[in-house]
Amino acid sequence: AMKGRQFLFGLGLISLLSSCSAESSQRTQQELKEEIRQQEHAFQKMLKEQGAAQAFSTFAANDATIKRQNDSLIIGKAAIKNYYSAPLYQNALAEWEPDLIDVSTDGTLAYTFGEYQWHFTDSIGNTNTYRGVFQTVWKRMEDGSWKYVWD
Repeated sequence: AMKGRQFLFGLGLISLLSSCSAESSQRTQQELKEEIRQQEHAFQKMLKEQGAAQAFSTFAANDATIKRQNDSLIIGKAAIKNYYSAPLYQNALAEWEPDLIDVSTDGTLAYTFGEYQWHFTDSIGNTNTYRGVFQTVWKRMEDGSWKYVWD
């Protein structure tokens, strides 16, 4: 009877340990998703304070690609900064919030999507607003930071 009880205790301990590790990896996924949410918010804050060119180049990986009007691809950090240096974006503001954030189990890739709004103000102060859906792929860099590789 004693052996049986020890066996059951052993099984109980194993299931307890495995549920703890599942819980901690679950929590890690939540923490990773929160890191991405913070990144999205920091990106938006920089855009508001320092402009689109600075924000889009700061958060871009060196080999990042963005897809814009007419499905044109702008490839690389410098080209992205150049794209957002156009006069159109000088007084532009963007707002967005991810509706979904998902992160790979190894914590190296993530993607987000949600709705955005761009507000463009012309030289006489009229504002036009454009809405759409964004989708961003984030990659963890060697230094541990997250940068977007696709937007």
